[in-house]
Amino acid sequence: MPKFIPYDPNQSKMVVVNYADQLQPGTFEHAIHFLIEQKLDLSIFHPSFKNDDTGRPAYDPAILLKIILFAYSKGITSSREIQWSCETNIIFKALSCDTVPHFTTIANFVSGYSDEIEILFEQVLLVCDEQGLLGKELFALDGCKMSSNAAKEWSGTHKELKQKRDKIQRQIQHHITEHKALDKNESRDDERRVRSEQAIETLTKAHEKIDKFLKSSSPRMGKGRIKKEVKSNITDNESAKMTTSKGTIQGYNGIATVDKKHQIIVDAQAFGEGQEHHTLQPVLNTVLERFNRLGIKLDDPIITADTGYANEANMQYLHENNINGYIPDNKFRQRDPKFNEQKTNHTRRRPITGKTKATLSVIPPSEFEFDPVNKTCVCPAKETMWLRSELVDRLGHEKIFFEGRLTKCRACDLKHRCMHNPDSANHRKGHGRQVSFIINKGQRAPNYTDWMKHRVDSDKGKLIYSHRMSVVEPVFGNIGSNKRLNRFSLRGKKKVQGQWQLYCLIHNIEKLKNVGELAA
Repeated sequence: MPKFIPYDPNQSKMVVVNYADQLQPGTFEHAIHFLIEQKLDLSIFHPSFKNDDTGRPAYDPAILLKIILFAYSKGITSSREIQWSCETNIIFKALSCDTVPHFTTIANFVSGYSDEIEILFEQVLLVCDEQGLLGKELFALDGCKMSSNAAKEWSGTHKELKQKRDKIQRQIQHHITEHKALDKNESRDDERRVRSEQAIETLTKAHEKIDKFLKSSSPRMGKGRIKKEVKSNITDNESAKMTTSKGTIQGYNGIATVDKKHQIIVDAQAFGEGQEHHTLQPVLNTVLERFNRLGIKLDDPIITADTGYANEANMQYLHENNINGYIPDNKFRQRDPKFNEQKTNHTRRRPITGKTKATLSVIPPSEFEFDPVNKTCVCPAKETMWLRSELVDRLGHEKIFFEGRLTKCRACDLKHRCMHNPDSANHRKGHGRQVSFIINKGQRAPNYTDWMKHRVDSDKGKLIYSHRMSVVEPVFGNIGSNKRLNRFSLRGKKKVQGQWQLYCLIHNIEKLKNVGELAA
């Protein structure tokens, strides 16, 4: 039988470790240590400490920054897990110099120093500029929607929240009645009574939470052309419900502006709105102001963004401020003849049957009698429709929307030919046939959207815009997939923005490690 050296995994041994030797050049932990010790000015944190003469010594911000940045680079955002790592992981011990900050200290540092974190972000940006990592020629702007520390179940308009509060009140009354009946019953079911008491306590807390929010806050209004109420959130009213490719989330949209040369993030801001078009102006204003304040010279840089940022107001802003921007509208690909073959190759191959066939064969709007002067509309069944709304879309077109009266559509013989979903007319909360028209289409004066169309449809515009995706999308892939920083753990726009800037700091420091002077 062969002989092997015996081993015992349960044995203990004293090992001499030099912490500086654990931070090897070329590693991310060494880059963090070098930047904080040699390049960054952490005196910005000092005014918040008042223990010069009396009080307990505090943890140095350098220590907290090192362990937080390194933890984030590993996808660790839990302050309790960061504390545990400082107790067990040799790299964390080397960065913290064998100190173990309490998890509350770590959490308070992340949430309480948003302004200082932004200054650190700018200091790292200056280091990137000193090392020649900024091209300053083309910037791509885009957003990354992430969940936050708030539940979407606590969202709703004030009307919806009042309805929810009243429903909870009825449930409480039901349980109270049930509880009284159990008390009168001689063969009392103790287990059922305890469940009823717990339900009353839980529902009462929820009722008080909603009632307190409704009394202390006003309806939240959207930022569109037509001001209308959007959903509030009881837990974090600065967050918003957002639709993503993975479903609806309650969170924030992290906007990043990225330099093309080495994909350095030059600006990071968080917004609690799902729509992106209103974020373009504040982001560009911040970028231009920051570069001017830091003394980083820009010579007519190119700004690119996707169709989510395209509207008339943004195009006017770019034109009036002489910003060299390229932002296509959502018809950009349809106007490009290069995509004609692609559309042919990717058309529907399944047979068009059932509901799809019915949807495609409904009576078109051209069969409706529309009077643009009196703003009236008569359907093919000769019934007058009601004017539902009027608006101006982001292309500057005046649109008018009509809807058939539900009682008329429900009894109409043409509903199976006229409506996409005729069965919905049988429901009390359904809708009649809806139709829209564009007023004065083709007769309006040229606008700023037409100016941008001409730019992006040119050969130069197509070439410039083709770089957008390769500049900004890998950044989100690195932060969200590689680093697993895919959600915010804080509440409130200011705190979330500080955490988003920490996420982006991780990306920029990694670029310094890989292509800057810190590269091994």
